[in-house]
Amino acid sequence: MVATERDGRQRRSGGAVQYPPDGHVHTQFSWDAPFGNMERTCARAVELGLPSIAFTEHADFGITTLVDAERELPAWLAKHTDAHGVITPPALNVEGYLAEVARCREKFPDLRILTGVELSEPHWHTRRTAEIVDLGGFDRVLGSVHTIRHAEDPVDGPAGTRVREYDAGDAYSALAAETVVRDYLAEVARLATGSDVFDVLAHIDYPIRYWPAAAGRCDPRAFQEEYRYALRALAGSGRALEVNTRVPLDPVIVRWWREEGGKTLAFGSDAHRPEHLADGLRDAAAMVEAAGFRPGAHPHDLWRA
Repeated sequence: MVATERDGRQRRSGGAVQYPPDGHVHTQFSWDAPFGNMERTCARAVELGLPSIAFTEHADFGITTLVDAERELPAWLAKHTDAHGVITPPALNVEGYLAEVARCREKFPDLRILTGVELSEPHWHTRRTAEIVDLGGFDRVLGSVHTIRHAEDPVDGPAGTRVREYDAGDAYSALAAETVVRDYLAEVARLATGSDVFDVLAHIDYPIRYWPAAAGRCDPRAFQEEYRYALRALAGSGRALEVNTRVPLDPVIVRWWREEGGKTLAFGSDAHRPEHLADGLRDAAAMVEAAGFRPGAHPHDLWRA
């Protein structure tokens, strides 16, 4: 997030290609989406023929310190960052968000619009996440990890370890690439077992967006044990895995999901501006269909094995 700006089966009918539902979209109500616009995103969804859309705005309750506090930041991020590189996200305006959803539902009556929220590390912030979920009454709740905790041996001082928190995209500046991914997947597993407020796990491959070129190609098989452990924890909780298309999810991860007992999938472009809505969704639908998943009874339903 900090390193960023942050029957649906594919078939042809009358020359049009059907999309799966886009269940992970951000608008101007997400603090890291300065170019987001709900009304224009709805217009784009109608233009594309999306069966449904879920506006899952960020609700982030923690603070993160950048590794390089002096680097130049984009304006949208700089205004939430102090002189020491500490980022404090603003609160989600739930009332304003719900009012805009109601207005867009009236303006676009043929588009199925779901309310939603993306909770960052809800297992770390149980009281505040429960409060916002109760307040919003959302149709779709995403659970996500954007920040990792890494235990480090102190250079000096008393024996023991200290724990540093890093944005997973920024962490590559301080930690080995393999360590970032392993720490991230371990936190995903803790999220799956430590919180019951979300329906869908967002972007299990989030750190791969920022994988450093100097580290060579990132092969998910190098982290198979960690992926499988996280997927097994999620499957055991009965929740769904998201196929996030900001970067193409490797098909092997979908195969591992089925093998570890996963039954349901969601799709999300993670668009932060209208023109990125539904990017990659048709290819993702074809990929998961090849893995044995099928659309639900209604266009906005999760896909099932």
